[in-house]
Parts: sequence; C-alpha cells; structure tokens
Amino acid sequence: MADNNTLLEKVLSLQDKYQKLQEQLADPEVMSDMKKYVQLNKDYKELQPIIKAGLDYKAMLEEMATAKDILMNEKDEDLREMAREEIAEIEPKLPEMEQNIKLLLIPADPDDGKNAIVEIRGGAGGDEAAIFAGDLFRMYSKYAERKGWKLEVTDQAPGTSGGFKQIVFTLSSNNDGVYGTMKYESGVHRVQRVPQTETQGRLQTSAASVAVFPEAGEFDIELNMNDIRKDLFCSSGPGGQGVNTTYSAVRLTHIPSGIVVQCQEERSQLKNLDRAMAELRTRLYNMEHQKYLDGIAAKRKTMVSTGDRSAKIRTYNYPQSRVTDHRTGWSMYNLPVFMDGDIQDCIDSLVVAENAERLKEAGEN
Repeated sequence: MADNNTLLEKVLSLQDKYQKLQEQLADPEVMSDMKKYVQLNKDYKELQPIIKAGLDYKAMLEEMATAKDILMNEKDEDLREMAREEIAEIEPKLPEMEQNIKLLLIPADPDDGKNAIVEIRGGAGGDEAAIFAGDLFRMYSKYAERKGWKLEVTDQAPGTSGGFKQIVFTLSSNNDGVYGTMKYESGVHRVQRVPQTETQGRLQTSAASVAVFPEAGEFDIELNMNDIRKDLFCSSGPGGQGVNTTYSAVRLTHIPSGIVVQCQEERSQLKNLDRAMAELRTRLYNMEHQKYLDGIAAKRKTMVSTGDRSAKIRTYNYPQSRVTDHRTGWSMYNLPVFMDGDIQDCIDSLVVAENAERLKEAGEN
C-alpha cells in the first residue's frame, strides 16, 4: 500500500499546478499574450490525462479499502460476498493503472503533440528506389486517410520511371499528435523485389530514406526576414499549364544557416510562401531538436536520429509478402495490406517497446 500511496502522492501533487494553470488560462492578461497562452494551454493539456488517471486510481483504491473493511468487519454474508466480488474485480485492474500512471509521469517527447513534416528520398537503387519512394508515399497517404489527417505536398521531384526522387509533405490534425505517431518512421526503408524496370526477372534490393520532423509552430521560432533571401521561379511539378508558366513557386534561403526550402505545389505565390515559411521554421527548429533526438536515439532502439540516414529500420520483402521491423522484430506476412496503409500494428509494437525503454530509463523497472 505504501507504493500505492507514493504513486498517488506524485500525481496529486500536480493538482495545485493544474488548478493554477486553469486560473491563468482564464486570466484576460494571459489571453492577450498569445505566445504565453499557447505554452500554458499546452502544459494544461499535458497534465489533464495525468490528473484524470490519478483520480480514477484514487477512487479505485478507496473502493478497494471499503470492500476490505466490509470483509473484515461485516457479519452479513451477502455483503461479505459482494465485497469479495468487488475485490476480485478491482485487484487485476490496479497493476495496469499503476503502469499507466508511471508512464504518464515520465515527461513525453515535448514535440509529440505537433503536426509533422515528412521527407521521403529515393536512396540506393536508381529508378527502382524512386518507385519505392512513391510506394511509401502512397502508404502514408492511405494511413493518413484512415487516421483522418490532412496531407499537403510541399515539394516533389518525380522519378524518371515513376515515383519520386524526393517528396516533402505535411501531415496535420486538430485532434492527434501526428509527430508522436509518425516519428517511428524515420530511417531507411529497404525493399527486396523484382523491379518493374528489370527485364531478367532478378531480385534487387534498394532503399528509400524517410525523415520525420515535428512542425514548428509560429511561436517556436522567431524568423528575421532580413536573414532570408526569397527567389521566385516557374513550377516544374504537376498542376497544369497555369502552374508551369507563372512565377508562383517560392524558394527561401536562410542565409545564417544555409538552409534552402521551396514550395511549388500551389498556383498562388502567397500560399507557396506560407508553406515554405512553415517548412523553414521547422528545419531551423529541428537543428535544435536534432540534439535531443541524437541523445535519445543512443538510448532507445525504437528511435533513429533523423541525421542517421544509414540506419535500416524496416525491410519490405515482396517475394515472401513479408514486412519486418528490425527494431522490435515485428513481422507481418501480408505486404499488400501493409502497403495499403495498414501500418498501425507495427507502430503500436514500437510504442510498447519505447514505453518499456522509457520506464527502464526512469528506473521504474
């Protein structure tokens, strides 16, 4: 019971902070400072599930204590039987509730709640690698559809035989933390199959790299427009004649860092500029985020530093219809279904593995 009390104390000690945040968010002065309001609201939302889990756990412990009291002191056999049944129902639930609270008390990746920018590049394998990059893009498109996420392509360079040499897109949602789910996809994805371009029917191995970044919010990075060079050019991507003949595409160069981003997917120069600015903010934000990622990638096999483009995380074997994730050993022998966006089970296995690693880091195991 001492452990239960210690765990409960940890959660309920956060109640004062939660209450104070509630009061601050209702303060007109705080509401007028948007940057401060956004941060406080984020802190408040992060505490909500912890407080709820703590109160549910407290209620369960109180019910248990009442039932045990009845069992010890009550003479009525019917009441004692009801108490026994209640204890038998509550006892198996407690370890899972405790595990959940321990996880909630470990600080999450601060960027899990953000939207994501995803970059897929065809790697070794020439035309076949570009075709595979296209297959991965379709897989993520289908997955986003299942999740109800919005997908917007920012930039693309088509492959000569189909697919993409490179494609950059944003995934956003009003409800889900997209980055918290998609971050597990960063790394090298390897494919083994007979390419469409292969005339001899020989099996070939090629690869595409995926990099997933948390999208920087407006208040995460302050951009000095004097540090940015803007170039306009004609779009070369799909989109019809109007796209290709007007100077609607935007390329931004951040002079201090040398980072270059471009957007050519919209007919409107202003819309392309907005998207390019969002991506530039994200790239700059991720220079700092990279240090954090490098730190946890060294400790957790589920996470790969986005800077490490050599880390093979998954193999897609078409002759065996098998997909295998090398971080957890998870496999599925129905590759067409997986490539159609049914990737949640694989992500769930990575979440479970990472939670175990986080508990170990926190010294809870």
